[in-house]
Amino acid sequence: MTDANASTARARLSNRSLAQLPAGIDRPTYDRAGLTPGIVHIGVGNFHRAHQAWYLHRLMQLGQAHDWAIIGAGVRAADAAMRDRLLAQDCLSTVIELDPASEHAEVVGSMIDFLPVQDDNRALIECLSRAEIRIVALTVTEGGYYVDPASGRFDHEHADIQFDSQNPSTPRTAFGAIVAALRVRRDTGVGPLTAQSCDNLQVNGDVFKQTLVGLARLSDPTLADWIDRECSFPNSMVDCIVPATGAHELQLAKGWGIDDAAPVTHENFRQWVIEDNFCAGRPDWDQVGAEFTDQVHDFEVMKIRILNGGHQVISVPGELLSVASISGCMRDPDISRLFVKIAKDEIAPHVKAVPNMTPDRYIGLIESRFSNPKIVDTTRRVAFDGSSRHPGFILPSIRDGIARGNSVRGLALVEAAWARMCAGTREDGSTIEPNDPNWDHLQALALQAKADPMVWLGMENIYGELAQAPEFSDAFAHWLGVIWRDGTRAAIQAYCA
Repeated sequence: MTDANASTARARLSNRSLAQLPAGIDRPTYDRAGLTPGIVHIGVGNFHRAHQAWYLHRLMQLGQAHDWAIIGAGVRAADAAMRDRLLAQDCLSTVIELDPASEHAEVVGSMIDFLPVQDDNRALIECLSRAEIRIVALTVTEGGYYVDPASGRFDHEHADIQFDSQNPSTPRTAFGAIVAALRVRRDTGVGPLTAQSCDNLQVNGDVFKQTLVGLARLSDPTLADWIDRECSFPNSMVDCIVPATGAHELQLAKGWGIDDAAPVTHENFRQWVIEDNFCAGRPDWDQVGAEFTDQVHDFEVMKIRILNGGHQVISVPGELLSVASISGCMRDPDISRLFVKIAKDEIAPHVKAVPNMTPDRYIGLIESRFSNPKIVDTTRRVAFDGSSRHPGFILPSIRDGIARGNSVRGLALVEAAWARMCAGTREDGSTIEPNDPNWDHLQALALQAKADPMVWLGMENIYGELAQAPEFSDAFAHWLGVIWRDGTRAAIQAYCA
C-alpha cells in the first residue's frame, strides 16, 4: 500500500467502480457479465472468499472456467447479513494478502450471485436442482456435519436432522436442502452432482457423504442408494489463515482506497490438495496452484494435527493468560515453546511426510506463519467451538501416542487448560464470554472438575475411551491441579523444563 493509494478518494466497490480503483490493485480482467454459474457454495465466510473463490478467480483471469462461477448460499441469520453486504457490491470481495514485509490487494470476482436465505431453503433447493450446477461446496465449520465427536458416526437423533427427515421438502439444514435437490435431479433426469467439503475435517468428503446419505436414508432409502452410487464426494485439504473481519480489516481496505463492506485479509500462504473425484466435471484449479492427488489423507493429517491442533495448543493458554492474538501467543516465550515441544515430541511422530515436506519442516513453516505480526487472528476466534475442534485436532494425536507408547503429557496439559478455560475466567480475573455452542454445559463441568478432574473426562461424546487410559487421564488430572493451584504459565514451564 502506498501513500498515494491511501490518500486517494475511496471508491465504493462495485462492477461500475472497478476501473476507478487505485493503481496497484489487481481486479478481474474477465467480463463478469459473461460468467455463468457452475458451483453453489454454502457458507460464504472469509475463508471461502480468500481460498476457494480466489482459486477460481485466478483461473478465470487465465480466460478459463467462465461457466463455473459461484452462487453463494447460506442457512443461518449471519448468512443473510453477509448476503446483503455482498449483493450491495455485486458480490465482489477485496482480498488483502498480509506478508510480514509487504501487502497486496486484489478484487475477486468469481461469485456472481447470493441466494435468499430462507427458513424452508426453497431458493437453495431450486438452484441446486438446475442442470448447470455441477458442484455444491460447503464451508460450515468442523462441528456442522452432525457427527458424534467420539464415534465419528452420523448423529441421526439431532433435532435438526429429525426435522429434516420428517419435512424433506422444507428442510432447515444445508444437508436437507441438498438431499431435496438431489431428489429433484434424480426424478427429472438432471443427474448427480459433486458435493465438496471445504472444512478442516479428516476425510472431509467421506464425512460429507456420511451425513448426506444418512439423512436421505431416514426419509427415502432408494434416494440414499442413488446418492451413494451416483454422486461424488472428493476429500480435500484446505489451508490459509484468514482472520475475522473487524474494524482493523475495514480500515486496511480503506487505506487501499476501497470502500468494501466485507473485505478479507489473509496470510501469504495458500494450499488446496484435492482428490480428483468429480462426477459432473470440475474447474482446472491445478493450473493456479491447487494439487490433485490420491495422497490427500497424508496432507490432511499433517495440516490438521500440526496447524489446527497447534492452534488449539497456543490459543487456549493464550486465552487464560490474556494474550489477544495468535502472533502475540508466538511472541510469548512460554506459549511458543509449548507449541514447538508438543508439535515435535507428541504430534510429529505420528505424521507422515508428504511430497516436498517433512513433519519437522512443516512445524517450522507453521511456527513462521503463526508468528506473522500482520495477521490479527484472535485467540478467541481460534479457540472457538473446542467441543468440535479438540476431538478432531488434538485427540487423534493422543490416541496415536497411547497406542505407540509415546508421551501424551503435553497434549494432556492442553486439554487441562481447555477445561480451565471453560470455567469462564482468565487468570487476571476477566470474564471469558461464551465461546462454544455447548458453553453452559462445558462451564458447569469445568467448575466441577476443579475438585474432580474425571468429571471433565466423563464427557463420552468427546473423550470416549480416553478417560480410561491412565497415560492420559493421570496426566490430565495432574496438570489441571497445577493450573488451578499455580497457574497456566507455571504448568507450561514445568512441562517444558
